Amino acid sequence: MADAVKLIYALWGAGLDSALQSAQLHTLLRAAGATRLQINVDDADVENAMLRITTFEKPVPAVVSVWTDAGVDPEPISDLLAAISQRSAGWEVEETIRLVPPVVENGVRTTALAQIGFLRIPAGLDPADWLQIWQGQHTSVAIDTQDTFGYIQNRVLRTVHGSEQVDAVVEELFHMAAMTDVHAFYGSGGDDAELQRRMTLMVESVMRFGAHTNLDSVPTSRYCYAL
Repeated sequence: MADAVKLIYALWGAGLDSALQSAQLHTLLRAAGATRLQINVDDADVENAMLRITTFEKPVPAVVSVWTDAGVDPEPISDLLAAISQRSAGWEVEETIRLVPPVVENGVRTTALAQIGFLRIPAGLDPADWLQIWQGQHTSVAIDTQDTFGYIQNRVLRTVHGSEQVDAVVEELFHMAAMTDVHAFYGSGGDDAELQRRMTLMVESVMRFGAHTNLDSVPTSRYCYAL
């Protein structure tokens, strides 16, 4: 897996949840060099989620992660995903797993609210400083102040499709109750004072690297496939 390449795509359009589950699409992706596939869709299971933030022109209804071997041309994969969507954008990323998500069988929904965040480096902040604050300082704050059981950071290395500017993609797994219960989201056990403490720490931390503005936050259901 050391030589694996991870690609992440944002897709827009209708009917993406069913289109992305298609066995025919998976066969075509495998032929194009994909070895693993993860589908995150804003579907009926997460429609009540309270956290939705949009900077893109329209909210993102689907996020697709594709793994390939090193040296595989991403263009055929990009073309396949573009063909089933109205609009798409894709990036090659460097993946860092902070909390390992649970292993689930092929095509089975992970019992979780998978919150996807698209981050952008703010003007005036040096990219190296931004990375150090995000991965070096913020990581432990995010884990300590939220009740997550999966946490993956993806630093964008280059754009492989489209022209959308994104510098990182984050995925955090919460218990389903966190969709509508802020105490469940932050793991504060119903204690309002503890909730306020955790929220304050989190807000202060994200502000240090500009993640409180110019971001997208998308609630999703998560499905994984070995191709």
